[in-house]
Amino acid sequence: MSFLEAADALRRGGFVLLHDAEGRENEFDMVAAAQFVTPGHVATMRSQAGGLLCAAVEHGLAARLGLPYMHNILAGAGLPPAMIQGLAPYGDHPTFSIYVNHASSYTGVTDKDRSRTIREVAALYDTDHTREAFARSFRTPGHVPLLMASEGLLKARVGHTEMSVYLAQVAGLRPVAAICEMMDSQTHSALDADGAAAYAKRHGLPTVESQELLEHAGVEC
Repeated sequence: MSFLEAADALRRGGFVLLHDAEGRENEFDMVAAAQFVTPGHVATMRSQAGGLLCAAVEHGLAARLGLPYMHNILAGAGLPPAMIQGLAPYGDHPTFSIYVNHASSYTGVTDKDRSRTIREVAALYDTDHTREAFARSFRTPGHVPLLMASEGLLKARVGHTEMSVYLAQVAGLRPVAAICEMMDSQTHSALDADGAAAYAKRHGLPTVESQELLEHAGVEC
């Protein structure tokens, strides 16, 4: 299936599988448009994907929210520099920012709480006085990690953060995505290509390779 079918799946509130590259993480992420995320989405991602459920946020929105990178926060906290993640083994800097709960959350970790948090993060895209709304409506630390997409998206970095935000933009949606790595409970590793293909076929999900998105974006590898 092409990435256009994947964009249509996101518009319909469905899931998409995104694969970065064999020479990078070589992982498949389950992705949904943040604005449509329900408790059912969260339940599926935690039980059938099994990785870390995050909200990937477009760079411009992250800047309006005043989001910092987590590694900068930790450096400012005085932790030994050797502890703080620099370049990952595959060559990229991490995109983690703060972890949040929506202010209406109770514990913040339930399917209902996390879906509300993710939807409300997406809703900030259309909000005036964004930083004030963010401070008023969210609390940290929380249970939804925010990931900050690089400025320039795929021209700067070809991670799941950037790919999912780019795909949401192509779909004409708010550029915020819920993403979760797919794990394999048999091998205790990331789900491989055969496993991802079987899961996608079983559930009728489109799978998109990073190369397809790069070609659409006009980015040379």
